[in-house]
Amino acid sequence: MRTIGLILLAGAALAQDPAFQAVGTMSQLMVNIIYPTSDAIFYVDRTPPTNDVAWGALQNQALILAESGNLLMMPARARDQDKWMKDSKLLVDAGAAAFKAAKARDLDGLMALNGQLEAACVTCHQDYRPTYRKRK
Repeated sequence: MRTIGLILLAGAALAQDPAFQAVGTMSQLMVNIIYPTSDAIFYVDRTPPTNDVAWGALQNQALILAESGNLLMMPARARDQDKWMKDSKLLVDAGAAAFKAAKARDLDGLMALNGQLEAACVTCHQDYRPTYRKRK
């Protein structure tokens, strides 16, 4: 009987989800991942992709942008379960739409996403950066 209990306990321990571990700070995530990947979408018209390599790179940027919204929702980063999650989901949605447009090589579609992406950024910054757009 004791052996069965140990087997069940071991099985339960193995079945637990691994713990999430945030490696970078919020600032590092923003500066090193979110800003550059969002800039790739915001400014796509400055140097539009013209070949397979450039379109592939843009797809990668859009995918990273979408997934970074998921990184913001990690337990170690989420500031709350309400606005933070909704704001992060806006980034996931904008990035996913950009990824889809980049896969379709739809330059006009990518440029049309600027408003959606800007809204995702501004909404979160207004909610969580107290000095955002305030003049001193």
